[in-house]
Amino acid sequence: MSSSYVEDPAPGHGSLRPRAYFRSDARSLDLGGDWRFLLSPNIPSAPEGIEYPEFDDSGWTDLPVPAHWQLHGHGKPAYTNVNYPFPVDPPRVPSDNPTGDYRRRFTLDGDWLTQPAVLRFDGIDSCARIWLNGNELGVTKGSRLPSEFEVGPLLRAGENLLVVRVHQWSAASYLEDQDMWWLSGIFRAVTLLARPAGGIPDYWIHADYDHRTGRGTLSVDTDPAVRLSIPELDLHDHPATQPISFAAVDPWSAEEPRLYQGELATDTERVQVRIGFRTVSIEDGQVKVNGRRVFFRGVNRHEHHPDHGRAVPLDTARADVELMKQHNINAVRTSHYPPDPAFLALCDEYGLWVIDECDLETHGFGKFDWDRNPGDDPQWSDAYLDRMRRMVERDKNHPSIILWSLGNEGHTGANFARMAQWTRDRDPGRPIHYEGDLDCAYVDVYSRMYAHTQEVDRIGRGEVDNPRHRELPFLLCEYAHAMGNGPGGLLEYRELFERHPRCQGGFIWEWIDHGIRRHTPDGREYFAYGGDFGETIHDGNFVIDGLLFPDRTPSPGLTELAKIYEPVRITATTDGLRIENHHDHTTLSHLTFHWTLETEGTQVAQGELPVPTLHSGQSIDLPLPELPATQGETWLTIHATLATDTPWAKAGHLIAWGQLPITPATPPVRTGAVRILHAPTELRLGLGGFDPHTGTLTSLGGHRVTGPRVDLWRATTDNDRGEHHPDATAWREAGLHRVQHRVAQIHPGDTELLVRTRVAPPGLAFGLLADYLWTADTDSLRLRLDLAPDGEWPCTLPRLGLRLAIPGAFDRVRWFGGGPGEAYADSRQAARIGLHTATVDELQTPYVFPQENGNRIDVRWAELSTVDGQVLRIEGLPTFDLTARRWTTEALEAARHTTDLTPTDQIHLNLDLAQHGLGTNSCGPGVLPQYRLHPRKAALELVFRI
Repeated sequence: MSSSYVEDPAPGHGSLRPRAYFRSDARSLDLGGDWRFLLSPNIPSAPEGIEYPEFDDSGWTDLPVPAHWQLHGHGKPAYTNVNYPFPVDPPRVPSDNPTGDYRRRFTLDGDWLTQPAVLRFDGIDSCARIWLNGNELGVTKGSRLPSEFEVGPLLRAGENLLVVRVHQWSAASYLEDQDMWWLSGIFRAVTLLARPAGGIPDYWIHADYDHRTGRGTLSVDTDPAVRLSIPELDLHDHPATQPISFAAVDPWSAEEPRLYQGELATDTERVQVRIGFRTVSIEDGQVKVNGRRVFFRGVNRHEHHPDHGRAVPLDTARADVELMKQHNINAVRTSHYPPDPAFLALCDEYGLWVIDECDLETHGFGKFDWDRNPGDDPQWSDAYLDRMRRMVERDKNHPSIILWSLGNEGHTGANFARMAQWTRDRDPGRPIHYEGDLDCAYVDVYSRMYAHTQEVDRIGRGEVDNPRHRELPFLLCEYAHAMGNGPGGLLEYRELFERHPRCQGGFIWEWIDHGIRRHTPDGREYFAYGGDFGETIHDGNFVIDGLLFPDRTPSPGLTELAKIYEPVRITATTDGLRIENHHDHTTLSHLTFHWTLETEGTQVAQGELPVPTLHSGQSIDLPLPELPATQGETWLTIHATLATDTPWAKAGHLIAWGQLPITPATPPVRTGAVRILHAPTELRLGLGGFDPHTGTLTSLGGHRVTGPRVDLWRATTDNDRGEHHPDATAWREAGLHRVQHRVAQIHPGDTELLVRTRVAPPGLAFGLLADYLWTADTDSLRLRLDLAPDGEWPCTLPRLGLRLAIPGAFDRVRWFGGGPGEAYADSRQAARIGLHTATVDELQTPYVFPQENGNRIDVRWAELSTVDGQVLRIEGLPTFDLTARRWTTEALEAARHTTDLTPTDQIHLNLDLAQHGLGTNSCGPGVLPQYRLHPRKAALELVFRI
């Protein structure tokens, strides 16, 4: 059996002309389920004659379809970001080419033989040869794209045999070097479709909207015999190819996804259609929909499930869309391939702007300065155009799609230009995107990845040399790399997008961590990443870079993004508050505004806030509501919530919020100093017991403690370890992970204990002078820590504060300050001042690759308690940052998976003045200057009560 097709750079053969994806009332048969399966290590060892009914597959195993064979015990997943996992020698692939053979028997009645039929494959990775009843149908390439084959004459009444041979590697693999797991097999639906004579072969609905008049214009490219009905518009059996206008229609937008239910029909077939009237244009250097500028509050979405890989179930895709809407996301880039068509239908239904991206990336050639890159090689031209054509034709009827993307990280060349020209000719109603066209020679928007804020500002100001860059809309197709703890610095991007009309937002990289669910021998769950399957070439946990954890639990990064992406802004003015409508199209009529007043985190009053109609882009200043007098620190919080149920959230779902300080905190009153008591083995000062030789606190209210000691280190984050001038490298070179503490002086006074120390790394001349001044009242122990740099520091600091270990029984936490989730210097917009509670375990953020997490900011006071009611209270003068966990920073730093973390019998606290920002240096820009933590004179004051 010849396998020359495997290394042929041309697209497959035998398939029908691409057409729109649709289902009709014609018969269909889902061929999913268990197939017989055999994996061979290479093509020569694959059995001959598998296409024939008499072939004996009794020794094979069962494999579900859709699925990837590596996730069912056949071979292993492998992750690379840029590198090809095989020698780069296009179009040739390794001889060790795993080949999976599939066989499926199915039964048909005689009615199937009375009409044409089509066999549809929605996705096979990477190359497949297909037979039906011993007859070869053809070869398909383009893993995330559909192929259809005419099979009517080959069908039989009774038993039929479908056979598919799938090769893991093929010439097509060079075009599919996306940043994701290499996973193989039939991973999308396989369907047998009856195609009745006189039916609907294809259709393209053009539904335009005139925002000046409200008029909708509709036409359909299809067979002249097709009729169109839209009962809501009083249209019945209208010739579909005859254009028609409606004096007034409701337009479709991501905010109000109005879909009209219609039907296309012939005498033999009916197709239910959903029509969204909308017009996309580029005017004044801006992408506009229905005449209004669009602000893309977007994410990049790979298809991923921790158990099923890219075979994502429909309910999971729906959960994705609902989570996006719930977190104020309005746009998706389908990185880096067309998704399952069901996802696009959900985008139409729920309302998301979509950049639909072609299944094309050749990133690995970048290592060789793009030598032999297929993008400018004529022998690959047909494959490039074939992929674009199949995507556009499949997805053309989705109103949610407002831009086509030619692919990702494939450099440039004549093949891209040809794709762009074909697409522009075929569909002039949608602009073309491709970040790789840096000169913008054949695209309609200027797109970049990970441009830092200073550059975005220059682009917005038009301070660029290329005139195309000055006149086109600007998008960040990827920004704010959401890997591990982060991303930081989102606020500054939003401010630029709102300041410069041509800078129309962007798409966070990315939606979800691509972890694969695994268990330790004793049954504990964790998520695997690159290298965990024994790959010789891999990119580690770079595939763990999403706003969702693999099980689709939202990360703190998604919570922060929801706050940044709020379409309503609520801020304080000199004598009141301001409400701003940042929606693209809608008023605020779908929202209800209410307020709560809290003193020390306890609610003392609440009420509704009347807000008049505000159109998109409008704002209004309102007086404060009538508030009662309060004593103690008081905050007013305004909430904007859904007034009624939506398909993606219930009434009352929080869309936006803002906080205003009303009454400042009351300064604490001291109850009178107590004297130091000297004993042979310790110094006693109020609640505290101290080592007389080191001045270290050893007990607090009778409980053994360790510390507090100055702490400069944090378990490094993915962004700390990032690829561009990583902060973690500088910190380690400066020895900040192994500082030593020298006691310079212990001075017990009458009512105070002064301990002077120097904190410094070994072998180096710089350090930090740290003075601990302890005093006590009758009911409290007080510490003032004064810090000053000594010598010339070469770098920033990871953190600046204290480390303290207390008994493990104090595992319940209640605090007044920022929360409820973690926050950092450049990722703190989602933190609300209030009263919060959690267990120590609940304070942890289970990043797939463990790292610094769990910091709570602006803590006024925190109480750690035991199950029997003992309470340790820590107060800040005025505030501190709090981290509490059951393991040390060193254990957290050493861990590579969550299952590596073993609880100790202590609670390890960090009581910080500050931490270094997060940034997005795992792939994007580092920490902005204003969030970098430099050594400086500083003081931290704390009060301990027990």
